[in-house]
Amino acid sequence: MSEVTRQRGPVRRIFSAIGGAITWLRRVFTNILFLLVLLFIGLAIFGGEERITVPQGAALKVAPAGALVDELSQPTGLPGFLSGRSTAPETRVKDLVDAIDRAANDNRIAALVLELDYLGGASLSKLEEVGEAVQRFKASEKPVYAIGDNFTQGQYFLASHADKIYMNPMGSLLITGFGSYRNYYKSALDKLKVNFHVFRVGDYKDYIEPYTRDDMSPASRENNARWLHQLWTEYTEQVTGLRNLPPDAVDSYIAEMPQKLRDENGNWAQAALTNKFVDKLVTRRAVEAELQELVGVSSADKSQYKSISATDYLRHIKLTQLPAPHHQSDKIGLISAVGAIVDGEAPEGQIGSATLTSLIAEAREKAVKALVLRIDSPGGSAFASEAIRQELLATREAGIPVIISMGSVAASGGYWIAAGGDRIWASPSTITGSIGVFGAFPTFEESLEHLGIYNDGVGTTALAGTMRLDRALPEAAADIIQQSVENTYGQFLRLVAEARHSSPEEIHKIAQGQVWTGRAALELGLVDELGNLKDAIADAAQIAKLDTYEVVEIQREMTPSEKLMRALAENVDARIAASVEQNLPLGAWFSSIQPALQPLAELKSFKDPRALYVRCLSCMAP
Repeated sequence: MSEVTRQRGPVRRIFSAIGGAITWLRRVFTNILFLLVLLFIGLAIFGGEERITVPQGAALKVAPAGALVDELSQPTGLPGFLSGRSTAPETRVKDLVDAIDRAANDNRIAALVLELDYLGGASLSKLEEVGEAVQRFKASEKPVYAIGDNFTQGQYFLASHADKIYMNPMGSLLITGFGSYRNYYKSALDKLKVNFHVFRVGDYKDYIEPYTRDDMSPASRENNARWLHQLWTEYTEQVTGLRNLPPDAVDSYIAEMPQKLRDENGNWAQAALTNKFVDKLVTRRAVEAELQELVGVSSADKSQYKSISATDYLRHIKLTQLPAPHHQSDKIGLISAVGAIVDGEAPEGQIGSATLTSLIAEAREKAVKALVLRIDSPGGSAFASEAIRQELLATREAGIPVIISMGSVAASGGYWIAAGGDRIWASPSTITGSIGVFGAFPTFEESLEHLGIYNDGVGTTALAGTMRLDRALPEAAADIIQQSVENTYGQFLRLVAEARHSSPEEIHKIAQGQVWTGRAALELGLVDELGNLKDAIADAAQIAKLDTYEVVEIQREMTPSEKLMRALAENVDARIAASVEQNLPLGAWFSSIQPALQPLAELKSFKDPRALYVRCLSCMAP
């Protein structure tokens, strides 16, 4: 026994033993957890591809989870439901469309089933793109069924494309219309003594309004009301047309919802059935039984109908599709540009000028016959937008036609980039335009002074130390930024005018930050055609005079760690992840407050060296 141990009393030895035991248990638990994570990773990466078969006469099960996106965001850590983060899964629109289109001509697929309970955020344009694929499937004379315990507005839009809609007897249909609401922070910033310096051109460039006002300006209200009503018209016309309902059926249902519920004793599901928005109220078990009669019983699970998921089906197609022998097909390059536009490198979910320009250059090196750029962006840095546009012009000069396909949003900086293409396609519900420029620069000198922190020093000129967050913005610096904003706006007008064969004066009339839907943009000459990504690719093939071609997606090469995170994310059932995250109290709370805090969070993105931005705040397509 050591001298130290002999000096310890019995009580200290007892507590020391307990502490040692707890430490030992903690290490054992940590090691076990680490080994389980390694096992999971090993199974995800090295477990081998399970053999996938398509049952004869099966239904294609389309069950999107989370948000519908053009490009999957790059995972940066463990899946959300393991790490405690509230990051809902995503479903790529192109994957759904490809699976549905292939299934339409596949004799093994007898029907299409839309299971929509886990579909989260989805803009109208993306819902339309999937809906058009469903319509093409129906043209093959195969039935389409939609299933949902409850239907949100977006879920129901997709369900309305089905031949038959099933809803749970205890379910609900919640259609409320489109709206644009946000939080305003001027009074809060005043209390915090933050000086937010704003420079802009045009009455409708409202990105900075949350920092300078406590309410929506009349110009912004007018602009937003116009495009919101246009989108709502798209929604209601399609739903009523698909369901063979009177043109005012949706608006009447919303306006008279209290009375309609009262007529059914508060039963939401019965109100939806009575008003012919759904076809049948049945439990999930009864739906399974009815689908079993239609397509057969699953051989793996006798309680399920015979089906294959869209994910497995597409994986099967890719594994069994053999390249054409002795033939090198012509290629059309496809690049996705999704997110805010920033300078330099950026992962998926943002458009980094250096990242995207390198992908465009790679397309030229691959000798593609045409390039389709899919843009889904509310804008960002003016400098980064111009760098990307110049790369598109270089591609056109190399003899490669560039076709722009606008996703849900291609506004402000997104439209700046689009102006570099030969032709622009937009969906009717695309949000575009917002041709305008603003400068923004917050300073905190008064906030610091309130805390007793002061800034002082000397400089060789009056502009020395300008653009510091802890110093007041000199009047000369403010004048410089305002002139830069006006100059950049003039440049924006000129490049759009040149691309659209117009004049800066005519473009100014529809610019000044005004937002337009794709249908309105076509009438104004801002886009060339209305259609989805599939239409844009077909147009690229026609311009390049290609009868047969292969579409090659050009993407950023992921690092080994990113590949690992993507493998983990893809091997977690998206519906399980969505369900767990939706039921995590903290996750639900963070999700609820995120929209309110988003404008404040975006302050950190104001990093343009000249403080000039082409960004649209209201361009969040419903």
